[in-house]
Amino acid sequence: MKFGFVNEDNMSLLTDLYELTMAQVYFKKGMNRTAVFDFYIRPAENRSYFINAGLEQLIYYLLNVRFTDEDVLYLHSTGLFEKEFLSYLKNFRFTGNLYAVEEGEVVFPNEPVVQVEAPLIQAQIIETFLINTLQHPILVATKAMRAYSVARGTMLVDFGLRRAHGTDAGMKASRSAYIGGFAGTSNVLAGKEFGIPVFGTMAHSFILAHRDEVEAFKNFLQVYPENSILLVDTYDTIQGVYNAIKSVRELGLDRFKGIRIDSGDLLTLSKRARIILDREGFKDAVIIASGGINEYKIKQLLDAGAPIDGWGMGTELVVSADLPYLDCAYKLVEYDGRPVMKFSTKKKTLPYKKQIYRIFKEGKIEKDIITVYDETVEGGKPLLKQFIKDGKLTAELPSLKEIREKALNSFEKLPQQLKDIEKTVQFLPQLSEKLKQTVEKLEKEYRKKDA
Repeated sequence: MKFGFVNEDNMSLLTDLYELTMAQVYFKKGMNRTAVFDFYIRPAENRSYFINAGLEQLIYYLLNVRFTDEDVLYLHSTGLFEKEFLSYLKNFRFTGNLYAVEEGEVVFPNEPVVQVEAPLIQAQIIETFLINTLQHPILVATKAMRAYSVARGTMLVDFGLRRAHGTDAGMKASRSAYIGGFAGTSNVLAGKEFGIPVFGTMAHSFILAHRDEVEAFKNFLQVYPENSILLVDTYDTIQGVYNAIKSVRELGLDRFKGIRIDSGDLLTLSKRARIILDREGFKDAVIIASGGINEYKIKQLLDAGAPIDGWGMGTELVVSADLPYLDCAYKLVEYDGRPVMKFSTKKKTLPYKKQIYRIFKEGKIEKDIITVYDETVEGGKPLLKQFIKDGKLTAELPSLKEIREKALNSFEKLPQQLKDIEKTVQFLPQLSEKLKQTVEKLEKEYRKKDA
């Protein structure tokens, strides 16, 4: 029986089989010159932008990936790999270069968010882990930022651990939600490992374990008099508000943190609760809403005047319910100095090692331009930064708080129309003239061969 599956000792095998079979063919044929791969996101129907996330975990993998004796023994048992290739894997290290847009930065479809430059075998083997590591954090950080964008300063807390698709996803979601503007998480391990503030209230089971609501509330208040958020919707929400007030008064307290409503008509119930709390002298008590919360409901409720001070967002956040997968790819764009590209319908790629330059106008993003790596754009800010050189870390990694601050600052630089959660604007990057000419040249060569 096993609890955990992926760890530092076996993460090299968290890959698709064809990465290794291709790698063996490269090895046997002597194809291991320098390759450049791009990781990029394809356009989505309901996203105008994305928040980059997950880079720190990718860097850790690249710096530490190894094939252990146990890994090699397993691969030998499949009967698919020859002795010479398995000997190569025993000494496998990533010795290449990694260029990436910083975590927390706003990115757009078709941009090379991450660029790997390494011997072909190395660059190929890491593909699956790279995509797996980046796509979910980007989805959740973006979903979180969309909620942040409409929350109007109300507090957002990640409640999604129990609904995440496994323990790894739950941890990554908590980290990514914090990057995307959430104040904290209910995930205690994420609090410990990442330094994210942790929040919690109580469950309906706590109420049901007592003889009545008042007893439950009083027991909780006696232990946590300053920080109690009382869950009032187990039986009757409005009566639950009155019972919360009764419990506070019977204990001789003059204040309490607030209430949480987890079901029902949140607009009507929050308004009625606010009137009762204010009338009874608890104007500082907050109202937290949870239960099926997403950015659309937050906007709808606040637009309607709901007096809600904070939100527990769970399932919809951690699975990015309205965009549950990221249409992304990791494609070869250059091999041995030769630009290459795919011509597949709707999946065409851009050749060459590249750079992204961002142009601002009056403090807002005006346009992004993708260039060949050695080009420059006057007045443009280069986004791709080198993090690993020859297999070694070259850049100091920011703290999670710094990444979060970068995300919030980057979001503020978006044009207003891109912030609208109910409309999608395809803000696609422009191509430099040199890149355009290369694409045209390769397309002509392809058509000539096809003819």
